[in-house]
Amino acid sequence: DKATDPSIPGENWECIQRFCDQVNADTEGPLFALRLLAHKIQSPQEGEALHALTVLETCVNNCGDRFHSEMAKFRFLNELIKVLSPKYYGIWSSEKVKSRVTEVIFSWTVWFPQEVKIQDAYQMLKKQGIVKEDPKLPEDKILPPPSPRPQNSIFDTDEEKSKLLARLLKSSHPEDLQAANRLIQSVVKEEQEKSAQVSRRVNAISEVSESVERMDELLENYRRHELSLADQETLQAVFQRCEKLRPLLFRLANEAVADEEALAEILQANDKLSRALGQYRQVVASQ
Repeated sequence: DKATDPSIPGENWECIQRFCDQVNADTEGPLFALRLLAHKIQSPQEGEALHALTVLETCVNNCGDRFHSEMAKFRFLNELIKVLSPKYYGIWSSEKVKSRVTEVIFSWTVWFPQEVKIQDAYQMLKKQGIVKEDPKLPEDKILPPPSPRPQNSIFDTDEEKSKLLARLLKSSHPEDLQAANRLIQSVVKEEQEKSAQVSRRVNAISEVSESVERMDELLENYRRHELSLADQETLQAVFQRCEKLRPLLFRLANEAVADEEALAEILQANDKLSRALGQYRQVVASQ
């Protein structure tokens, strides 16, 4: 209550730190803490909700794997989603609170890419139009990565950037802290784009497999003269979709030119597609 007291304009860091210490000391600390924080974040008092979000972010950075595991469950993520959703508290939650909640979930998609439920929750918000675009994190707010950071972060693979960030964060000059935040945001954007590329590739390869399988099935029935008029129209539609997938695979191959494994997957999908299109032309177009 003291850490989220809406009558205090600034953060009560002493109480926030004591709260984090209690979370770490108690076996059930993360579970109980997140229940309390969800209740406070859903508060109709803007100040209380914003303080609770600060406490939440501080816990993420100080309370380790047990806390991360609990916060990444749908049980807690759904409580955050309620603050944004017009079906629940989104109709009266302030824009400032909703903006902060969106920032928090977005930042977790970057620092915890292995947590599928966080990724799914954020993508669902975007599909429903509740989040229209990825938030731009404010420059005066430093978001150090939680401990431990996920593996394969750019900061883990780019030693020069990692050293620069460490030097900037140690500085007491405001301009250095702002530069650190800009560096973090540029890395966030880069990792988001990499994630988007992977998603586009996986979806395209999956669609190729499904389309080719469907075309093979329809062509087999066509050869046996067992295809209804409606199915013949479906076959033509599948063929047209397959033709449109070819330039998409070409673009994906250009994106993945530096990733041999990804490029091999795309080329394999292209081979399947070429075979299916060739069979269509041989069986149907010739007649």
